[in-house]
Amino acid sequence: MTLPQRVDRERCGEWFRRNRRRTQQWFDLVKPEAYYEQPISLRNPLVFYEGHAAAFNVNTLVKRGLARTGADESLETLFERGIDPHESTAGAGATPAERWPDRSTVRAFAEETDALVRDAIYSDEATRPDNEFLRDGLAIYTILEHEMTHHETLLYMYQWLPYDMKRCPEGYEPIPGGLPPRGATAMVPAGRASIGATPGAEPFGWDNEFPGRTASVPAFEIDVYDVTNRDYLEFVEAGGYERPEFWTPENWQWREREGLQHPIFWVRRDGDWYWHGLFHEVPLPPAWPVYVSHAEASAYACWKGRRLPTEAEFHRAAFGTPEGRERRYPWGDEPGGVQRGNFDVRLWDPVPVGSHPDGVSAWGIHDLVGNGWEWTSTVFAGLPGFKPLTTYPQYSADFFDGEHFVMKGASPVTPAGLVRPSFRNWFRARYPYSFATFRCVLR
Repeated sequence: MTLPQRVDRERCGEWFRRNRRRTQQWFDLVKPEAYYEQPISLRNPLVFYEGHAAAFNVNTLVKRGLARTGADESLETLFERGIDPHESTAGAGATPAERWPDRSTVRAFAEETDALVRDAIYSDEATRPDNEFLRDGLAIYTILEHEMTHHETLLYMYQWLPYDMKRCPEGYEPIPGGLPPRGATAMVPAGRASIGATPGAEPFGWDNEFPGRTASVPAFEIDVYDVTNRDYLEFVEAGGYERPEFWTPENWQWREREGLQHPIFWVRRDGDWYWHGLFHEVPLPPAWPVYVSHAEASAYACWKGRRLPTEAEFHRAAFGTPEGRERRYPWGDEPGGVQRGNFDVRLWDPVPVGSHPDGVSAWGIHDLVGNGWEWTSTVFAGLPGFKPLTTYPQYSADFFDGEHFVMKGASPVTPAGLVRPSFRNWFRARYPYSFATFRCVLR
């Protein structure tokens, strides 16, 4: 891929400082006794994520990029790579608890690596044109976006910590809203959809975003709003979790093994439904988008006689226009503020669907960016001509296994810097912890 020839080091240096401040801010949300907790068995304990960003930064830019000495070889190895185990082997491959260092050691390590990385960002050698690792600031952009992706990881892990282990931010107040609209759909005419990005079109992109391609998309009819908690409750009350005909064999085996009867974000108590929020429970908000795994979303769509959209259909619905050109965002070509969508941690939770009418697409479709990542039916894989990223070759390729599915859009806590049409998120089909919702396409 090609990146801009001139790298604004001042901007990158401030971006790095902002990333590190936000990482610290997120760790300040949890109490000291939570530091070694593992709220999701498919992930490492929280201590890993404080050390991981620091280790990745110094390993990528300082050691591999500039061939300089790091801070602590053993910690740079320990914190180098996370885990993504299959749901049937939760906890397998996780580092034993006794091997994690105490927090003072991790903090000292982070401070030392931060100093090395700051010096590297401002180094004349950090953008050397004769080094493909450093050319046009590739290693710098890699560490900056990598840390941003883990900000969201931390928050969806915090969702599952006991409430007494977290500090509720001042002024936190969910917005439950009223009843959502029902049954609205939009016709999207046949047309072209651009997937991925053209080299040089973005300051940085991950390898799975390149090279961009154009797809021909037949006409389709799609939900105007994401499936809400009220919509999904009908599926639950209709016995959807007891009827294998709506599930693939693998998904049904998972549902039975886990004993799932409803989305894990829901809590049933004394005959009433509640939503398991980040900082406390609230009565189940009917107008919020439902958060579920790909397996659950697919089962609901089958029950409705519908299906999940493809990645190309999502792009057509989000960025296409009647006149044939494509927008950068659903609402237009300028970045969105608070009136366009629920992302960038402006709020901690979802809001009622349709709360941002200024963010609708050209076809009148709501919430295509923000309020929850959206599952597609597209299996995560490289675009034709895919080449692994020099600075992080395993970033995407390790997940081209047929078990991960593309998600598009953004969640309430997705950093604004990741809101671009080419960005592709992904998770396993039976991973229920991410802030992911869906909408359906009529068959």
